[in-house]
Amino acid sequence: MIRGGPRRRTIAATPKPSAGAHAIPSLDVSATARREELKHLLMAARQCTRCAELASTRTSVVFGAGNADAELMFVGEAPGANEDLQGLPFVGAAGKLLEKLLGEIGLSRAEVFIANVLKCRPPGNRDPQPHEIDNCRPYLVRQIELIEPRVICTLGNFSTKLLRGRPEGITRVHGEAEVRTIGEHTARLYPLFHPAAALYTPSTMETLRADFTRLPAVLALPAPPRPAPVPVLATEPAPPVAEPAQAEQLGLF
Repeated sequence: MIRGGPRRRTIAATPKPSAGAHAIPSLDVSATARREELKHLLMAARQCTRCAELASTRTSVVFGAGNADAELMFVGEAPGANEDLQGLPFVGAAGKLLEKLLGEIGLSRAEVFIANVLKCRPPGNRDPQPHEIDNCRPYLVRQIELIEPRVICTLGNFSTKLLRGRPEGITRVHGEAEVRTIGEHTARLYPLFHPAAALYTPSTMETLRADFTRLPAVLALPAPPRPAPVPVLATEPAPPVAEPAQAEQLGLF
């Protein structure tokens, strides 16, 4: 196991992406409360129509899956066809490779959390567009704030550039851990080649596996200090999000 029992810590809760300008004051958030907020975030994401094309063509909103107390989080690019059908991230060939690589360093999928930059599949598996990344970014940032992973592995160019906030591609920065603050959480980013790319290029597979073998050492580093909390003023509470009839995706936490 990566982590022991449930954590309890103070975080500054931020508005849910669907809540507009409404803000929530700082709260002492238990493991149970964090799971509930993740579920509310999931329900908001399921109703999101910010990207009209993606909302009209998706089968599922692929929010993410895994351990809500995970010290290790993976962030990929966007759902593919299998993910869109099943509503879960990394369930195709790339997902099987990711699970295999995790097993080689003594971890299982159940111990980590997996998400994507986009929560909806781009038609034809095209690249995410800049406005789609901007629209979906608040969901990913809030996931990171609630889960508080010590290490975030960005998989491929899109998640690496987004979370590093820099233009360098994965070829230049893979396997190099660095501290970054995302929203109100500080973690070590550890960029990796996307498993889908490694499936078709033996040299990329070798590099990905080599970078994976160094992951336990990155996880063993002390947690980077968190930024000082920024107080926010309470305003009128956001309207409740209706419970969708869709099957529960959070096999999740």
